[in-house]
Amino acid sequence: MIRCPASAPVETAAWFVVSEALANAAKHSGAGRVTIWLTQRAGSLQVAVVDDGRGGADPAGAGLKGLAQRVEALDGTLEVNSPPGGPTVVRALLPCGWS
Repeated sequence: MIRCPASAPVETAAWFVVSEALANAAKHSGAGRVTIWLTQRAGSLQVAVVDDGRGGADPAGAGLKGLAQRVEALDGTLEVNSPPGGPTVVRALLPCGWS
């Protein structure tokens, strides 16, 4: 169970991370499986979405860039690791209790 006093903006950002990563996996990756993790780590909520698709996601693309800006506005970080051949990992670290 996650025990993170996340504010509404943090919850919304986490939702957008998962939503965008799932949409990208469905549209572009050819993935057969996507795994989502939500964990609390050192006062932060970590959201990780991993797909087994072909990789090659562009972090500078409009969707991922907008997602990074949303996360960074909350003093969080977004990391996209998507080597050719996959897998793709989208990971956000969002501070708990941000308000």
